[in-house]
Amino acid sequence: MKTAPDFWWKPGFSLAATLLAPVARLYGLVAARRMLKRPKYHSRLPVICIGNFVVGGTGKTPFAIELACRLQEEGYRPGFLLRGYGGSANGPLLVDAGLHDAAEVGDEALLLARYGPTVVAADRPSGARLAEQQPVDLLLMDDGFQNPALAKDLSLVLVDCNTGFGNGRCFPAGPLRAPADRQIVRADCLVLVGDGSAAEEAVHLAGRKGLPIVHAHLRPQPNDDLAGCRLFAFAGIGRPQKFFASLKALGYEVRKTRAFPDHHVYSQADIKALLTEAEEAGLGLVTTAKDMVRLETSHGELFHWIASSTAVLDVRMDIDDEDRLVALIREKLRQHILSGAHVD
Repeated sequence: MKTAPDFWWKPGFSLAATLLAPVARLYGLVAARRMLKRPKYHSRLPVICIGNFVVGGTGKTPFAIELACRLQEEGYRPGFLLRGYGGSANGPLLVDAGLHDAAEVGDEALLLARYGPTVVAADRPSGARLAEQQPVDLLLMDDGFQNPALAKDLSLVLVDCNTGFGNGRCFPAGPLRAPADRQIVRADCLVLVGDGSAAEEAVHLAGRKGLPIVHAHLRPQPNDDLAGCRLFAFAGIGRPQKFFASLKALGYEVRKTRAFPDHHVYSQADIKALLTEAEEAGLGLVTTAKDMVRLETSHGELFHWIASSTAVLDVRMDIDDEDRLVALIREKLRQHILSGAHVD
C-alpha cells in the first residue's frame, strides 16, 4: 500500500474526500455486507483475531508479539496466522526464517516467526488447517478482522488514540475499512493504543455495545548506539512520521528522514541513494525492525552492506490491563472447549 494521504486524518471538509465519497459509500456497503457472511470454517483451535478498523498500522504485530509472550508465560502455546502482506506467497505456508525472505512471506511474518509457529495464507481457513498440524493450542490472527472466512472466538480491535477513525470516511475517501458502526458489532474488546482524544468515537461505540476496553502503549526501546549520533532515519511502514517522532522524543538527533510506502520493497537504487546521502552528510542510518527484516533477507552486496551499517529502533507494546485481557482470553478458551468446536 502507498503512504496514506494526509486528508484521511484531518476532520472537516476535504475536496479529495468529497470527490471520492460516492466510491467510498459503495466500498463501505460492500465491506459491511461481507463482514456479515457466515464463516466457511471453524478451526479446532481457538482463534483470537487482532485487528483494526482502519487501513494502516496501529501496532497489531507488536501487540500480537506481546500477547504471545504473556500467553506462553501462562502455559499456552500460541501460533500465528496472517495474510503475509507484502509477500508473494499465497500459502498456506509455514514460515521458516532459514528458507523464506520478506519478498516471499512479508516482513511481519518473519518477525512473528521469532516467537512461535507462523503460517501465512491468503485463504485463512486453509491456513488454519495447516496451523492445526503445528505444536500450538491457540491461534493469534494478525489482521483479518473484516475477513469472515474463518470463525473467530475473540476479536481484539486496536484503535490509535492519536488518529482514531481519521476523517470518519471509508476507503478511498478515508481510512475506515467499513463503516465504524458496522464494524463494532463484530468486535469483542477495544484496545486503545497510546494517548490522545482521537479515539472518543470508538469509545462511544464500544460503550453502547458494552465492550470491555483495554489500554496499551507502544514504547520505543532506547538504543545506546544512537546516542550522540547525527541520524538519517528511513522507514517503509504504515506511518513513518510516527517512527521519526519517536526517535526525536527519545532525544536522538535526527537530521534527515525518508519515508517509503508501507511494506516497501527496497530496490538497488533505493539502497544506493540512502548509503550515498548518509555518507555525504556524515549521518548514521536508522530504521524500524520491519524494514530491517526486509533488508536482511534481500539478496545482494548492497543489501548486506546497508543492513550491517544501519541501527534499529525496536518497539514494545505494553498492555496496561494485561491480567484483565488474559482473563478474558481464558474465558473464551473455556467457551471454545465447551462448545465442542470441531474441524468442518
